[in-house]
Amino acid sequence: MAGGLGTRLRPLTYAIPKPLLPIGDRPILEILLIQLGRAGCTRAFISTGYKGDLIKSYFGDGRRFGLGLRYVDEKEPLGTAGALCLIRDELTAPFMMLNGDLLTRFDFGAFYRRHCESGADFTAAAVRHEIQIPYGVIRGNGAAIEAVVEKPVETHLVLGGIYAVSPAALAYLPAGVARVDVPELIGRIIQGGGRVMHQTIDAFWIDVAKLDDFERARQELATWDDL
Repeated sequence: MAGGLGTRLRPLTYAIPKPLLPIGDRPILEILLIQLGRAGCTRAFISTGYKGDLIKSYFGDGRRFGLGLRYVDEKEPLGTAGALCLIRDELTAPFMMLNGDLLTRFDFGAFYRRHCESGADFTAAAVRHEIQIPYGVIRGNGAAIEAVVEKPVETHLVLGGIYAVSPAALAYLPAGVARVDVPELIGRIIQGGGRVMHQTIDAFWIDVAKLDDFERARQELATWDDL
């Protein structure tokens, strides 16, 4: 998925789309495609929107990355899962779907294999996200205070922008072409009796959404010796 506006990374994204921002010597999306190729991927669709022509010009047919690339043009924003509506008839085997602005060491191949073995309709890679509450939190029963926990840290699993999807899940997309986000699609699958699972990301992961994320990603990539 490479069609977003990248507004939180302006002014960098005024000139080029976020997936083309260089992390080290390569654009973010190129790093992902290299990793997917190493994991056994041979074909990929790239959904484009904002400045999509630049993405097509850079990646071409994908041959130099060892992949067959096709482009899916979103005439209007379709959310984080809506582009699937445009290619649902071509997705006849389990596939992966990724945000085009991630830097991670997650093992894509193992993730895909575990999804296929599980029999799930949809598997989300999940990230542990910590939130520190900046106040004393009251614990108690009714109006009675039993304890006050000062500035506790809560941990939640959040969507990591990496998904494995079985063809059966596509039946839960809206009819025709419509905007749909991943949480809505997950809800549709669950309500319809489908099986949705998660796998926790146990490796470096960052969503390059803001300027400080971009700098952190550059620092991380400088420590890698295999790209």
